[in-house]
Amino acid sequence: MGRTPKGSITIADVARAAAVSRATVSRVMNGAATVAPEIAERVRAAADRLNYRPSDLARNLSLGRTNMVALVVPDLGNPLFQQIMRGITNASAAAGYQVLVAETDEDPLAEAEIAVEARRRCDALIMVSPRLAEKSLLDLLPEVKPVVLVNRQGPPDVPSVGVDFGRAVRIVVDHLVGHGHRRLAYLAGPVGSASNTDRLRSLAKAERQIAGLEIVRLECGSSIEDGYAAVERVLESRVTAVVAFNDLVAFGLLARLNEVGVAVPADLSVAGMDDIGLSRFAVPSLTTVRVPQQGLGELAWRVLYSQIAGSEGALDDVPDLRFALRASTGPVPQTTRLPGGDVQGRLGPVRWQQQGDIFVLRSEAALLAHYEFGQRMPQVHSPRPYLHPVRTLNGTPLTEVSPVDHRHHYGVSLAVAGVNGTSHWGGRTFLPDRGPTLLANHGQQRSRSVTVDADPGNTLTDDLTWYDEQGRPQLVERRRLSGSLAEGGWRLDWNSVLIASYGPIHIDSPATAGRPGVGYGGIFWRLPSADSTVVLSQDGEGVDAAYGSLSPWLAFVQHHADTATTLLLVQPGTVHPWFLRATRYTGAGPALAWQSPLTLHPDQKLSLSLTALLLDRPLTPTEPPTLAARLLQS
Repeated sequence: MGRTPKGSITIADVARAAAVSRATVSRVMNGAATVAPEIAERVRAAADRLNYRPSDLARNLSLGRTNMVALVVPDLGNPLFQQIMRGITNASAAAGYQVLVAETDEDPLAEAEIAVEARRRCDALIMVSPRLAEKSLLDLLPEVKPVVLVNRQGPPDVPSVGVDFGRAVRIVVDHLVGHGHRRLAYLAGPVGSASNTDRLRSLAKAERQIAGLEIVRLECGSSIEDGYAAVERVLESRVTAVVAFNDLVAFGLLARLNEVGVAVPADLSVAGMDDIGLSRFAVPSLTTVRVPQQGLGELAWRVLYSQIAGSEGALDDVPDLRFALRASTGPVPQTTRLPGGDVQGRLGPVRWQQQGDIFVLRSEAALLAHYEFGQRMPQVHSPRPYLHPVRTLNGTPLTEVSPVDHRHHYGVSLAVAGVNGTSHWGGRTFLPDRGPTLLANHGQQRSRSVTVDADPGNTLTDDLTWYDEQGRPQLVERRRLSGSLAEGGWRLDWNSVLIASYGPIHIDSPATAGRPGVGYGGIFWRLPSADSTVVLSQDGEGVDAAYGSLSPWLAFVQHHADTATTLLLVQPGTVHPWFLRATRYTGAGPALAWQSPLTLHPDQKLSLSLTALLLDRPLTPTEPPTLAARLLQS
């Protein structure tokens, strides 16, 4: 007799072949011990001969189970819920269970119906961050047991696992307060979110406990689009930092802030929540709180399985929160406009202070500059210490960092295009036969020690070593940065002494490599864009007059929407030709290798100096020579 096709074999075929009832075949296939051994062997032999495999679904239905659990989530597009789901599916698979996933699309009105329907098809239910109102949730839970709640507290007889989002948001607030922020915005999540309620309670408690803290609550949501749409309301609130409901909201906020020209964190600090996978790739990388995501899903499964199996073993606690400090938060910006009058008398002395892993230069009433060490800079940008933001007394920033046109420009830094072939400028290197080319030749400048003079505390000394792309030392540098009030504004003095301690040094620029007129490299100041920019020098008005000139001073007069500023740059020592731009972007600095290379013999020293005067008013063409002379004399 021919073999019956595999797909058509049924339990009745096996019963006929073994000359037993279908009930006996079922008991044998389910491992029952009530069947005589010789009959059981005859049934198994018939099943093997017919290539019969019992249906898991039919067997489970006969036993009153499906070996499936239902998972209901508000939004499958949210990476937090995706990772929780991954934890549940991975853990349940090891126990022989499958997961049926249902999405409510953040609709609390449909959530109960979806949960009941999913539970009917499965043995148990997990609800992640349910948005139902409290009474509706309490009415639902008895219908869907066994059930576990994730990030939502239920009645005592319903187990739950969750993150302490109140503590998480307090971690963020304490971080921002430690950086001087006192007026914050909270972009609130969905109204039905229990974790949003926990955050709001924690924020209210923080306001009661922290003197001077004010938190503006703004309705928002949980998506990228919600964060993008909130920017105008954030800016109208006049806050210095934003705490977003989650990382997705923060992503949308960052995107729109970039479009409207708000620098993060120079103008506004932004923090998220959850630390989803893309958070460290945001621009700038996002400060957030790392929530246990996959681990939370695994724990939810273990709690549910203990109910299904009827076990009462001890379960692990929820994994702890971790603060992820990145580039989107920083010290509070000085944005308060100062009235006229005796500015110097009201501001008090200027001093350097350490704040975390950076140093800040400030007076009693104004934050003037940050000194960063470049630890977060990518290697292709030639990591180096830099000043940013550098602000006028009235808080207008006169530096820009990593702009779209030149990602390797960082505020005020000592950046040199070629040091024995190593780029300490960042970006591409000019090759005579190929033009600007991206090479793996980027070095870095590392601080060995930083000190601040005890009295008056306005001078920071940074001892650095310059390394090539192979990590070999090239130069040592002693850098001194001083600030003081002057001429109705304030002055910044940069003095560096470089020593060729490790052998001869050859300093190049694109001009010395065959690109005429592009001899940049030295102390370089990158300015932000403005509505209009006027360039003044000893040789006249305009870029053409100043470009490559040996004028001892250079001024940028910039007009913004409601302000006007002046940056006056003065070379106190040897005057080098000026490299500058004021159309495609705005920036300038004395050029060390303008037309020909600069060579240092072993142990030879090179001194570099630049003085800047920052003013909250436009200079007329006749004023800079007099001011520059006074700066050089003092």
